[in-house]
Amino acid sequence: MVDPAYVRTMARYNAWQNRSLMAAADGLTDEARKLDRGAFFKSIHGTFNHILWGDETWLSRLTGSEKPAVSGRDSAIYFEGWAQFCARRRQRDQAILDWAESVEANWLRGTLIWYSGAAGREIGRPRAFVIAHFFNHQTHHRGQIHAMLTAAGAKPDDTDLFLVDEPR
Repeated sequence: MVDPAYVRTMARYNAWQNRSLMAAADGLTDEARKLDRGAFFKSIHGTFNHILWGDETWLSRLTGSEKPAVSGRDSAIYFEGWAQFCARRRQRDQAILDWAESVEANWLRGTLIWYSGAAGREIGRPRAFVIAHFFNHQTHHRGQIHAMLTAAGAKPDDTDLFLVDEPR
């Protein structure tokens, strides 16, 4: 069930996993991060960018914050530089954590209505469903990054959700 505790847990999981994957990717060259590895968004860097773009798009719908300056079709090239990307990713992870702390059960029972560029029309869905999609989208694409990093010889941390709050 999507409740405020779920939202907070998934926000912490998101930030933890992004830190892990970025640390593993730091050990690669820029060329290795941008190498076309046959993934949907081609590279490690492109997939990282797409996740960030998606997070910012959903945050704009959920909180009214500014939406990304590029379209979904350009999401893989959102940030060219690795340092610039990492700084923005950390900022957005904090924004997600801050937002998650403010989510209330009554708000989750409402409906979110937005214009979807992917669907080409206005869509409305229960907020709890949208939140599940938001976090599922991140997890799906981070799995792709984890696989690409592992194939490139990097060593990202575990991805098991039950470890999110475990001391390291």
